[in-house]
Amino acid sequence: MAASSSSALMVAAAVALGGGLVLVARRLMSSSGARAAGSGLMRGKTVIITGANSGIGRATAAELVREQARVILACRDRGRAEEAARELWLEGPGEVVIKELDLSSLRSVRRFCQEVVKEEPHLDVLINNAGIFQCPYMKTEDGFEMQFGVNHLGHFLLTHLLLSLLKSSAPSRIVVVSSKLYKYGEINFDDLNSEKSYSKSFGYSRSKLANILFTRELSRRLEGTGVTVNALHPGIVRTNLGRYINIPILMKPLFSVVSWAFFKSPEEGAQTSIYLATSPEVEGVSGKYFGDCKEEELLPKAMDDLVARKLWDISEIMVGLIR
Repeated sequence: MAASSSSALMVAAAVALGGGLVLVARRLMSSSGARAAGSGLMRGKTVIITGANSGIGRATAAELVREQARVILACRDRGRAEEAARELWLEGPGEVVIKELDLSSLRSVRRFCQEVVKEEPHLDVLINNAGIFQCPYMKTEDGFEMQFGVNHLGHFLLTHLLLSLLKSSAPSRIVVVSSKLYKYGEINFDDLNSEKSYSKSFGYSRSKLANILFTRELSRRLEGTGVTVNALHPGIVRTNLGRYINIPILMKPLFSVVSWAFFKSPEEGAQTSIYLATSPEVEGVSGKYFGDCKEEELLPKAMDDLVARKLWDISEIMVGLIR
């Protein structure tokens, strides 16, 4: 039985490697292209990226630094942010700034925004990138279910408190990183805090559906201001987002091979975020959903304006904007 299992793993690994080899040339070309000198498209512009010390956020920051932007790394772990910043300073002529932001703490979000509004004369792009994925049931500092609290409510308050600066800097952009997994989520207004029942998978999907509904409602409210907001899914990307997923120890080598072969690299996963933050092609485009730098259709539940408005109103109360 052990020999059979070992053989199966070897065959699966060989298949994964075979498929992965097809991607090697494209990956190498993509990597070399990503490190080419920037065009200076973002020269003089300030960008905030949440969760920018690793994964998609770090790859997005690297490209914007190459494009000569002033990039503010909004990160919970200052030590990891400083380590990322040291590497990013070598990427290009842009500027890198570190600011602490813990999206699981509304107090931290408010403090961060106060500093930004006080210190930054303008804000051209806000990229709501940070997220937590399929964690066990736990609550934020303010008592919210962690995935809903970080992925939706933390960014909801962050965006709201920076809107005045974004409006005064118009034309400006907001980019919201969602996920294709929104398709499996539902907004249950009777149990937004998952106190009656909790599924870590559905909890994540619900938070990503909330991201899209928030994007659509915010776009409606921003009409005529010169501030646009769009959501995106990055695809399946090799990041540390899946740290709460338990993979049997014997399967980890195979999973590593498969993920390398078939998942996007962080640089590839960042391309749509970069596109929405920088491209002249989406100037003035708002309230849309993108994947692989192209607009995509949404399921009807993600376009329900009544649910989006109700979620907005309840979110305002939850984060203390309305008492």
